[in-house]
Amino acid sequence: MGGGGYGVRRAARGVSSGCGAWGRRDGGHALQRLPLAGGGVRGVGFDATRYESWYETPAGRRTDELEKAVLGWLLRRFPRPGRVLEVGCGTGHFSRWLSDLGLTVVGLDLSAEMLAEARARGEISLVRGDARRLPFANGAFDLTMLVTALEFLERPRAALAESLRVARRGLILGVLNRWSVLGLRRQAAGFFRRTVYDAAHFYGVGELKRLLRSVAGGEAYIVWRTTLFPRGWPWPQALLPWGGFIGMALSVGGER
Repeated sequence: MGGGGYGVRRAARGVSSGCGAWGRRDGGHALQRLPLAGGGVRGVGFDATRYESWYETPAGRRTDELEKAVLGWLLRRFPRPGRVLEVGCGTGHFSRWLSDLGLTVVGLDLSAEMLAEARARGEISLVRGDARRLPFANGAFDLTMLVTALEFLERPRAALAESLRVARRGLILGVLNRWSVLGLRRQAAGFFRRTVYDAAHFYGVGELKRLLRSVAGGEAYIVWRTTLFPRGWPWPQALLPWGGFIGMALSVGGER
């Protein structure tokens, strides 16, 4: 992995300023605001229009900025990645961002509703398919990316193995943190009412690293950052494992 420019705010700014992302009651993440819908993965579906419109709210814009700062920092570990597959692209929110950075992007999702919303919002290549059986040849992409998707997959190991199979250089994950204050609040809410998170499996930094290493084997090199801390969090944040959003990159083949 190495440096490189991506036309996004430096992660040092986006991550270290993450304390304001959800200090208000309406903060959190796009999924936090979704009503339940039929279908989906792990027995829960998402309302595509509501999902995308959340990013237009003040809390959504701030959360989006901080998450993309972390993901942009991880992308810079892979100079000139070129061709990227986003697995579980949903409405194409992050696929469009990757395309705006000058990357060649393909978005894949199992939900026809999500893909229809993605097509209505931008010109990106989209494929309907299963993360566990990707319809691409070995090494078809430089990188794969999964952003708030792994948590909702029934067979995450199979999905990660497939993501690594089709990527020559590695993958990038963005997941909601099990051990953040926001994550604990999210899990507690499930005891009292049905939410989109009921069927999800959330990860902490340690568990996610172990999962990646178990799939990739001994050649894996992993880096990570977190963001989305409570307002007023007093310490430097990026390398603390308790942010509401974890960004993690795995490179293969000796790349650093």
